[in-house]
Amino acid sequence: MATGGGEKTEKATPKKRRDARERGQVLKSAEVNTAFCCIVMFTLLLALWPALTEQMTALYKEFLSAPAILSPDTGMTQAAVGRVLYAVMASYGKIMLPILGAALAAGVAINLLQVGFLFTSKTLTPKLDRISPIKGFSRIFSIRTLTELVKSILKVAVLGYIAYTSYRSLISQFPNYVGRDIYGLFLSTMDTAFSVALKMGAAFVLIAAGDYLVQWRKYEKDMRMTKQEVKDEYKMTEGDPQIKGKIRQKQRQMSAMRMMAQVPSADVVITNPTHYAVALKYDDGASDAPAVVAKGKDFLARKIKQTAAEHGVEMVENRDLARALYDGCELGDFIPPEFYQVVADILVYVYRKKHGARHA
Repeated sequence: MATGGGEKTEKATPKKRRDARERGQVLKSAEVNTAFCCIVMFTLLLALWPALTEQMTALYKEFLSAPAILSPDTGMTQAAVGRVLYAVMASYGKIMLPILGAALAAGVAINLLQVGFLFTSKTLTPKLDRISPIKGFSRIFSIRTLTELVKSILKVAVLGYIAYTSYRSLISQFPNYVGRDIYGLFLSTMDTAFSVALKMGAAFVLIAAGDYLVQWRKYEKDMRMTKQEVKDEYKMTEGDPQIKGKIRQKQRQMSAMRMMAQVPSADVVITNPTHYAVALKYDDGASDAPAVVAKGKDFLARKIKQTAAEHGVEMVENRDLARALYDGCELGDFIPPEFYQVVADILVYVYRKKHGARHA
């Protein structure tokens, strides 16, 4: 009986996560990017603002002050206004270039922190459902789109409320700016802006944390798998258990056949006498100790003894030795040194018996 085979109740496997990443489906929060970039820009402005204020003051005095505008050398001709505008824009560009460059670097850095290095062309693959009007309307009026709209409205409302309340409390100070020198005016304006930016930055961090949590829960929910999907993936990666079992059975059969082919060349078979059998072969010209050429338990032990009897291989009963060799040696291994003496005595007995049989 199927138990929740169609319900996505299982956590995503590492393979599914890798496949999803290759398709460009990754955990990412746009609000975290926005918050991080804003914090970097505000911090850089706070550090560089005194120097930037001096540059802006010098720029104002050079191009926008009354003496510069009313200078008889230039005059307010169309060409002169164009030159002044170009010079002002170029100067402001030089001032803002480090800040914009820092924002760009921050955007790249936070993306790498969230996603890591990822390049995939699968997201650019043309799909017919993307140009389908029905699919398009369903995406526009989907729950996900509505959720994003509500989230954007709430974000704008929160940040707008913070900016409104902050500037409302400071609006009484604005008349004091009239008549002040340019440098002091710039500093006061920036102090006011930074006090508002600090509150908005804190709100950005809270919004980003909440959005990341929402995106994480949504990502994990979308990545969940059914029990059947987990089973199918296991079969694809590890192989069908039934097929693997048959392969292992065939391998054991082939290994047993190769092992049985070595029994006729053995010098002696040590038996238990019914449960274990170990065939040993000693080649004094090639090795210093006998080697295990076959071993078996129960059915295989009977087959080894049957083959040994058919080919005239001597069998010696030694319960403890047979069990110890079966447990402690693999096929092709030389016997351990602690068994040298007892095995040597057995081989001497076998050789004498064969030698006596030939002379009888």
